[in-house]
Amino acid sequence: MKLIKKIAAIMFAFMMVVSMSCNVKADDTTATTETGEGKITINNAIPGQTYKIYKILELESYDSTTGNYAYKVTPEWKNFVDGDGNAYLKRVDGTDYVNWVGDATNKGAHVKEFAKNAIAYVKKANSPVITYKEKKAPDASAGKTTSTVTFDSLPLGYYLVDSSAGSLCGLDTTAKEVTIEEKNGVPSVDKKVSNTQNGTYGTSNNASIGDTVYFQTTITAQPGAQNYVLHDKMTKGLTLKNDSIVVKKGESPVATSDYTLKTSGFIDGCTFEIVFVQTFCDGLQKDEKITVTYSATLNANAVIGNDANTNTNKTLLSYGDSQKTTEVTTNTKTFKMDVFKYTENRNDKTKKDGLADAVFTLKKDGETNTINFVKEKTDEINGDIYRVANTGDASIKTNKSGKFTIKGLSAGIYYLTETKQPAGYNKLKNPVTVVIDNDGNVKVDDANADPVEVENKSGTVLPSTGGAGTTMIYLIGGALVLGSGVVLATKRRVKNK
Repeated sequence: MKLIKKIAAIMFAFMMVVSMSCNVKADDTTATTETGEGKITINNAIPGQTYKIYKILELESYDSTTGNYAYKVTPEWKNFVDGDGNAYLKRVDGTDYVNWVGDATNKGAHVKEFAKNAIAYVKKANSPVITYKEKKAPDASAGKTTSTVTFDSLPLGYYLVDSSAGSLCGLDTTAKEVTIEEKNGVPSVDKKVSNTQNGTYGTSNNASIGDTVYFQTTITAQPGAQNYVLHDKMTKGLTLKNDSIVVKKGESPVATSDYTLKTSGFIDGCTFEIVFVQTFCDGLQKDEKITVTYSATLNANAVIGNDANTNTNKTLLSYGDSQKTTEVTTNTKTFKMDVFKYTENRNDKTKKDGLADAVFTLKKDGETNTINFVKEKTDEINGDIYRVANTGDASIKTNKSGKFTIKGLSAGIYYLTETKQPAGYNKLKNPVTVVIDNDGNVKVDDANADPVEVENKSGTVLPSTGGAGTTMIYLIGGALVLGSGVVLATKRRVKNK
């Protein structure tokens, strides 16, 4: 509001003199009727923003001696003058000539209202108003952040100037050349994500499949805001919770009548859009904050890994006619754990043989329940693939490869417990402690473990009853008996001689 009041004097100064009784004089003090061309210069124009002018009134003639002016409304603005603009301009005796009937005691506020109504007339559906001229502000020169936009060769009259940055202004080109200072900024958007609603928000996070993640988008608004629409796009790995969306201005909730929430029917891949009504935009102040919070579930389509663009949420704000803020992105990562269940090869001690039929459960540190899984793929060579799920099996059984993969894990400490060992092998005494860091690296005992190797040793082989142990006794006894017989026979032969 303050900004509009400040620029009102510059932008609508002519309104004090538009009526037939005005006494402003042109530079030429002769008593001749003046016509000619004017020029509008916009200083501090924002690079990339589009500036448009609309011709409301044309100056048919004015006399520099009497100070009398003859203005006619252009055809496309007649309905406005006869409708919403009737409180500011009125046609004279049904002709196209107009007089200013603004509030003489509160000119600034009245002019501001006129500008707001005029731009609303331009923006409404099926408006007959066409752009008289438009220009895009060029890039700023070296060392500067603004540029200049100039409209020249303009027939004298009254023009409404609008920019995609939201500034509203009008001017009387009987002044020949008018300079307007752009004082608006452009809106911006910031976006953060967190694992908990009241936790620490950042540009990225990690989560397990099935977890809820929380988003916070902040719009920094500017005065004169037009056509604010927030666009949000999630990749397939995130499912929006429609009822979680909350919109606030400052600390106060924004009434649902001040915006429209759309969650379907998009052709550009958007997940949802928030369209703010113009009356809400009209009340926005410089750098005022609009916060939109919402949540989503990391689902079974989540991309696994530590890439910069895995499960993203992108947001931007469109405004003005076709302007857009820079798109901002958050990234939610989820990881995997590879496991190899083996025993030492008996023939070649350097080899490891995979073991089938070992059963494992997995539990995250601090959690009460073990994690549930669903099998996504069966692979007897490279190992089965399991995915974390809200419902499913609480255990994993190895196939003959001894390998398996668990997808969809957040960073944290996990306990891999063998609940049943393969037949003939000793069960592990303690769970294996596995750590997944925030970059998705898997470690056991502070060493990288890709895969996590879990060894089973076979039990001790004992002599069986009636086996080799007893046989040896019999063999030794037999040998002694035979030896004794040989000795006796030898002694008798010697005696007989």
